[in-house]
Amino acid sequence: MEKFPISDQNFHLGFHPSSSSMDLNDQSTISETSGQSPASGYSFSYCRTSSDTSAFSDPTTDDSSFCTEPSPAILARQGTRKYKVAAGEKVDDQDAVDSEMEMMKERFAKLLLGEDMSGSGKGVCTAVTISNAITNLYATVFGQNLKLEPLPPEKKAMWKREMSYLLSVCDYIVEFFTLSQTLEDGTSVEVLSSRQRSDICLNLPALQKLDLMLLDILDSFQDTEFWYAEKGSMSSNSNRSRSGSFRRLSLQKEEKWWLPVPCIPSSGLSEKARKHLRNRRECANQIHKAAMAINSTILAEMEIPESFIDTLPKSGKASIGDTIYRYMYSADKFSPDHLLDCLNIGSDHDALELADRIEASMYTWRRKACLSHSKSSWELVKDLMAETDRVDKNTILAERAETLLLSLKQRFPELAQTTLDTSKIQYNRDVGQAVLESYSRVLEGLAFNIVAWIDDVLFSDSSITNQQ
Repeated sequence: MEKFPISDQNFHLGFHPSSSSMDLNDQSTISETSGQSPASGYSFSYCRTSSDTSAFSDPTTDDSSFCTEPSPAILARQGTRKYKVAAGEKVDDQDAVDSEMEMMKERFAKLLLGEDMSGSGKGVCTAVTISNAITNLYATVFGQNLKLEPLPPEKKAMWKREMSYLLSVCDYIVEFFTLSQTLEDGTSVEVLSSRQRSDICLNLPALQKLDLMLLDILDSFQDTEFWYAEKGSMSSNSNRSRSGSFRRLSLQKEEKWWLPVPCIPSSGLSEKARKHLRNRRECANQIHKAAMAINSTILAEMEIPESFIDTLPKSGKASIGDTIYRYMYSADKFSPDHLLDCLNIGSDHDALELADRIEASMYTWRRKACLSHSKSSWELVKDLMAETDRVDKNTILAERAETLLLSLKQRFPELAQTTLDTSKIQYNRDVGQAVLESYSRVLEGLAFNIVAWIDDVLFSDSSITNQQ
């Protein structure tokens, strides 16, 4: 993975991405490509986190919903002081605590019912419910945040509080191991002990650190030299009062009408402001790569659903087409970049359709390779594995299809999830993987949006500077 220097941000991500995600480029879903400045105009339409409302985090105007007082669950989980209500505390404070507890009970009830409020047992499994809850909470908190500005305090408190609730389940996902102990008489015995599951222990702290860093990036844009005007408004007072002249550049295309437009003073940004924007962009870009690497690793570890296997074509050639198949099969030195250049892919929709076809053909060839190996005894396969992998046509085609798919995702980093990824999330039954996948996905989307918003401001500033 490419490393970026981050001023004033010394941190350790604490994860080890798979090789398939080491070279992913700068940007990656809730989005469509546009022909403007790099990553500009995507904002909350990042398509890897597609959700509009939250069943777990319904928007509400009740003050208790945005209570910043730590709940008993959070205090117990963080090992802080016990939550007490002083004898002389006001009745209103106690009512606020009771209201928060009732809200927590209601939302965990929805979680346990699997989003089936009839209680008939027809709800989705726990893993999918938690994944939906995290996705919807992200949409509720960040869905209207389309600018480089701090989150409102009530939204930030809501995000931290409810994410703490949802992540608390990971404290009880454990794996067992044997531990050697010596008794008082010197006898050595083995006892069974438990610890947090390795994938959660490795990735969850890293994701929580990335989460805090993204919030810190947004908090750093409090007193800025730029501001925002709503689409179609030429008044600098549409968001805040500013003195002096300014120029507003309409960066977004007409179909991006909902995005606010960054406004820059007529003299342009100061060098200090530009340096701060570039520094925050590098930090957000590295966070985006880290979250995307974790997400790719978790998705790769998920089981492939039988429903996807059943829909695989009988022939990989029929899936990808004659042109791609002939190049993949006949080329002595396979170059995925050259093949993609020849295909001349015009849009994200075409890229996603091609990715689905490549992925289907890849698993078709892998399945055929496994079937051909199973015809021999295991000892024979073990002895001839290295040689067979080199000469087996299906194995070679599967490897080249995997390389082509990776190159396609690198060329279109904002590509939506493929059919296989969506199926894995839908049919996943592992709660730990569901939490890690959804958490990394929403952080990936937020980091991507921050990079896009910074690019919009820098593009506006450079355009004004060039006009002078």
